[in-house]
Amino acid sequence: MHILLIEDDDRVAAALRPALHRHGMTTTRLDHGRGAVDHLDGVDVVLLDLGLPDADGLDVCRAIRAVSEVPVLMVTARGEVTDRIAGLHTGADDYLVKPYDIGELVARVHAVQRRRKVGDDGTVVPAGSAPVTVGDVRVDPERHEVTVAGEQVVLTRKEFQVLALLARADGAVCTRAQIVAEVWGRGWAGANRTLDVHVATLRTKLGRPELVRTVRGVGYRFAATED
Repeated sequence: MHILLIEDDDRVAAALRPALHRHGMTTTRLDHGRGAVDHLDGVDVVLLDLGLPDADGLDVCRAIRAVSEVPVLMVTARGEVTDRIAGLHTGADDYLVKPYDIGELVARVHAVQRRRKVGDDGTVVPAGSAPVTVGDVRVDPERHEVTVAGEQVVLTRKEFQVLALLARADGAVCTRAQIVAEVWGRGWAGANRTLDVHVATLRTKLGRPELVRTVRGVGYRFAATED
């Protein structure tokens, strides 16, 4: 997998590139945002910082989206919910706040890359509508259907959206802010409590509470027990 790293901080880049290389990835690094679209050939995932010296990362993401559907993972110190929402609405596939664990970053890189596929014309298109099966739980985003051991489980719209988001992450952690931003479209003072209630209800309805795992201080992930 080839990564385009758009990061102006030399110290961050110097630490991150060897870590990615150890995980079997190659990298091209840019310390600026302007002209990033000229470096997309052969790129599988873009890691995009927002605080660039010559351009706002949101504008860089817009420029990338104007010419390509390559997966974009924003990696930035901007951690407010409004920043996350803006990033996702601009076209980012995922959003990770610094400082982060390198293992989570690598997992998210693989997840955003797997969530997209190459079409017959060579363009990259979303692949999030394919059914996901974990254990005996099957989530079908296209049919808006969930089954457990072959039996259909009735979920509310928000419950299904939360579960589908976790399922599409392919085992990677989804942060609380990311889930709230993508499912509710905004953050508010009681958002975390609302999310916790929805997750608790999901666990009860699925009858498989161990599949929706809490990652303390971060968010949730959907994974089989043996994973």
